[in-house]
Amino acid sequence: MSEGHDPADSIGTVTHFFGHLSVAAVSLTDTLRTGERIHILGHTTDLEQTVDSMEVDHAQVESAGPGDDVALAVKDHVREHDRIFREP
Repeated sequence: MSEGHDPADSIGTVTHFFGHLSVAAVSLTDTLRTGERIHILGHTTDLEQTVDSMEVDHAQVESAGPGDDVALAVKDHVREHDRIFREP
């Protein structure tokens, strides 16, 4: 499914993965809201999911924007430098 995603269209990058929590730390370059579908892609990562839970500084938020570092609950293992794309 990686076709169709231009790296310039990414809305953020994974900066860390907390395996014991299944949480990805993400640095955003665009707005992201809970309920949106995202696609996380990397060399060995290909994960599509809905954003169910998102935190900024340990506080639950509904949306975050460029420059924010957010914690996202993820359904599978992701890796540093994986890119995040918005799905239609």
